[in-house]
Amino acid sequence: MEAIEVRSKERLPATKTVPEWLFRYGAVITIVGVIAYFSVVNEHFFTYSNLSDILRSISIVTFLALGVTFSLVVDGFDVSVGSTTSLATIAAASALVLHRQELLVALLIPLLCGVFVGLLNALLIVKLKLPDLLATLAVMYMVNGIQLTYSKGYSIYEGMPSSVGEQTGRFIPSFKFIGQGELFGVPMPVLLMLAFVLISYLFLEFTTFGRRMYMVGGNPEAANLFGISVSGYRVFAYVVSGLFAALGGILLASRIGTGQVSAGAPLLMDAVASAYIGYALFGEKRPSVVGTLLGSILIGVLLNGLTMMNVPYFAQDIVKGGILVLALAFSFLRKDPAHR
Repeated sequence: MEAIEVRSKERLPATKTVPEWLFRYGAVITIVGVIAYFSVVNEHFFTYSNLSDILRSISIVTFLALGVTFSLVVDGFDVSVGSTTSLATIAAASALVLHRQELLVALLIPLLCGVFVGLLNALLIVKLKLPDLLATLAVMYMVNGIQLTYSKGYSIYEGMPSSVGEQTGRFIPSFKFIGQGELFGVPMPVLLMLAFVLISYLFLEFTTFGRRMYMVGGNPEAANLFGISVSGYRVFAYVVSGLFAALGGILLASRIGTGQVSAGAPLLMDAVASAYIGYALFGEKRPSVVGTLLGSILIGVLLNGLTMMNVPYFAQDIVKGGILVLALAFSFLRKDPAHR
């Protein structure tokens, strides 16, 4: 017994070699460090113009990441956000170019697509009891197949040829303004991103509904005992995830002025990484809207800085992955005091 006590006392100082604040703010320190590094090596990095470009570039990823965050709040995981974004992009472009619709329809159709995908995910997960990852993975493939089948594998753009001649529909100015316009000198995508981040933060942190969502994700048995509909809250989370992915698709279509097939697929992993950086922020190990935004900023800063340094695109993922490991390691390698 005395030997065991001696060994415990010998190991105790080792658990204190890393300061508590480093666990809590490791991800934030990584973000600040990356920004500081690129600011030193490139004088044009820390300018309003470049920072504005970074925020504009991460706006779409942030919408997808918010969707993933809402699914994480209820202890789920939505990997269908990328294909949902692709579907919404094709739907918006189709409404404008192929069917010559106005702004309201061009916004409503993609949002309804997002709701549909969210309800489909909820059906498989809540009703059929399939694991979240497998269910949303299956939906990802189905939705991607739907948008490819509808578009026949072709992007939708102004003046595209068709069986009846050249398409006369166009991306109307009011729709393009969403992704390309500015308000008071600030890009519209950035304003929309910040607005929805703020709304999501206030909703999850300061409303009864939001706090109950965290309870559902943290302890569903306790939530049931309190009379909370666990299934209902999980359905809501996946519908919101689909809506955020659809908003990202609308923003993407309005920004590039075309409906590119599978355009949302490359954004999935960045969105997942952003959400998990938010999960690790401040050492809380819980989904965080503010953390998700900071995660998106970290990824945007990395891509922008590496590009300015002329790092080849095929090598950027190596650096990005290494920095993400560093940002996440402090929180996920941390042991609870009871297990030290």
